[in-house]
Amino acid sequence: MPLRHATDDRNSPGFGTPLGFCAVPVERMNREQFYAKLMPFDEERLRKVLWNLYWRGSAQLRKRIEGEMEPAERDRRRRSPAEPPDPGAVLDEVRDFVQLARSGAYIAGDRRVSPAERTRWRVTFRWLATDAQSALRAEDADPAEEALSLIIDLAREMGDYNYFRSEDPVEAARFVVSDAASALWQSMRSRHGFRIFAERAAAQLVKWESRYGWTRGWGQLGDKETTLASVLARMLPAPDMWTAFADCYLDALDEVAPATTAKAKSREYSDAGAFCRRRTDALAEWHELLLGSLAGSDVEDRLDRLTRHPALAGPELTFLQARLAYHRGDLERARTLAHDCLEELPGHHYFAGFAAEIGAEFPPRAREIADEVARREAAQATAGGPG
Repeated sequence: MPLRHATDDRNSPGFGTPLGFCAVPVERMNREQFYAKLMPFDEERLRKVLWNLYWRGSAQLRKRIEGEMEPAERDRRRRSPAEPPDPGAVLDEVRDFVQLARSGAYIAGDRRVSPAERTRWRVTFRWLATDAQSALRAEDADPAEEALSLIIDLAREMGDYNYFRSEDPVEAARFVVSDAASALWQSMRSRHGFRIFAERAAAQLVKWESRYGWTRGWGQLGDKETTLASVLARMLPAPDMWTAFADCYLDALDEVAPATTAKAKSREYSDAGAFCRRRTDALAEWHELLLGSLAGSDVEDRLDRLTRHPALAGPELTFLQARLAYHRGDLERARTLAHDCLEELPGHHYFAGFAAEIGAEFPPRAREIADEVARREAAQATAGGPG
């Protein structure tokens, strides 16, 4: 199985050896040269060559060979560039790729994936992602929506698991999760209507959102990423839409809450609270948007349900409770909750700023950090002032 949070040890024995042995020649034969090489082969030998390629090749190569043996498939591959790919075929290919990645076939000696395919996984990922998004334009785009959802699922998991040999697989694949999610959600809203879009997108938001992006921060792709909260905010122009989506979001949290304990036992966390805290951290911006949209309205009761939800936990939830208490004029409770936030995360910039704004007492460690920050800023201001 793939290892979590592992990194490539490029100095380990044998890591780079197979790559040099299996390197693809810089130059390839053109069509005339290739046909000339095949001229001495009789039909039986050609069959043997093709069979070896089919049997020993990657899953994508086998599917390509199978497709060439079907006239309808050849016609599909020769379609006009303006014509979207067949959504069903794209979904089949994506399912195969995702299943192989999750099984560890791209990082281990698995005969289902050839050594050459393991080194070019990012190319396969990109054309599958491109085909899935292009297939959204087809008349029956349901399979395309499922395919793109699987691709985003995999990209989200790639931040935690080493499915491929890459220090930053999402960066290597040049896949912008927020752009793909936006395309998917636009398609869902257009084809299925707002209610179905809200139900599906709310569940996907809980599963996919990442506060700091989906790359590991070592490349330039992160500059193109936005949070899914900001993507959704642009798709909810009316107050009634915010209310309807908030209801779907709370229902989605209800769905994941019972599974949290079971999932915690199967992975590296020893308690369900760790899962809840991680989820709450990822969704902090979305919760801030909900607070701004629903507070003071006739549907403010949704915020009570949100701030007490068992699928959420940690200092970010306490901070949300403090903000809601302050909005309602309960200054004493807001100050107590702000103090509790700083007890757990004494160096948190936003917690400290809110606590100072409402006059909350700082815990000793948080006060030390705040004073040190103030001294550093004052020194910088003095150094940058007129001589």
